[in-house]
Formats: sequence, structure tokens, C-alpha cells
Amino acid sequence: MNITVYLGANEGNDPSIAESARELGAWIGKSGNNLVYGGSKVGLMGILAESALDAGAQVTGVEPQFFIDQAVQLDTITQLIVTDTMADRKAKMIELGDAFIAFPGGSGTLEEVSEVMSMLSLSHLNAPCIIYNLDGYYNHLKAQINLMIEKGFSAPERLKHVHFASNLNDVKGILGR
Repeated sequence: MNITVYLGANEGNDPSIAESARELGAWIGKSGNNLVYGGSKVGLMGILAESALDAGAQVTGVEPQFFIDQAVQLDTITQLIVTDTMADRKAKMIELGDAFIAFPGGSGTLEEVSEVMSMLSLSHLNAPCIIYNLDGYYNHLKAQINLMIEKGFSAPERLKHVHFASNLNDVKGILGR
């Protein structure tokens, strides 16, 4: 299974999140899955990719040319796909994914997972989307989704493939692994 993971190009200021990224990458590799991610060597992205590689995963990075020009790509990954734009990057990462995980990250992570959730809502995609809610990181997003449903702007059945996971065991359970 190709697991597309969206996450920060920064490490953040909580070392437990970086450790959880290592654990996720190691599990992806040890479980025989493949990683699709943003292609960077920096921040949580680099930690995740390196741990997945070390555990035997095939790792595909997808980066727009302007990031390549900044030399932030991880050169040891299995495959690097270079796109023209961020929109092309998002489309390629969705195309390659069989499951999607939003790990803690910034506005880019939120934008990417929002597109996946929208596609699921419109039935343009049929795959699990996991919001990795480490230490309550995505509690406000969960509350916002519940408010959208409460106010009649969405419905539970439209978001039936969106799951919140508090830890790696939850992720494994959702993915049936």
C-alpha cells in the first residue's frame, strides 16, 4: 500500500512529535508499505523518510522544481518526482496514495489534507484519510468538522473515510494492519 503522509518541513518544538514521526516511518517500512511524501530532507519530512528507508520502505518524494532549486530534497529516497507547481505536487501525491495521513504540520499540511477530505466528501476519492491527532494537535480541526456537520454544511456520511487517530496503534487499526 502506498501511504501518502502530509507533515511539517519543520520539526516543531515538541521532541515527542519527531519521535512519533520516526515510529510512523519505521512502521511503514516494517509493515511492507511504501511512503509517498513531499520529498524534503528537512524537518519532520526528513525524519519520516529516513526512518521509512531504514526500515525497508520504498519512498517516493514529490517536490516542485523551486524546492529542488533550494536543494531541500532528500537524495537517498527511492524515487523523486519533480513537478512544476505545488498544485501539481498535491495532485501527484493524491494519485499515488492508497491511504492518506495528516501528521502534525503547518498550513501546507492543512491545505493538503483539506483537499483529500474534500475529494472524499465529493466521492472523487475512496481511501482512508487519517488525521494523526498526536497529543490533541488536531482537536480544533475535529471540532470544526463537527461544527460543519452540526450547522448543516456537511454530513457524517460525506466524511465517513476521515478518521482521527491518537497514536500509531490507532493508525494501524484504521488501516487494518
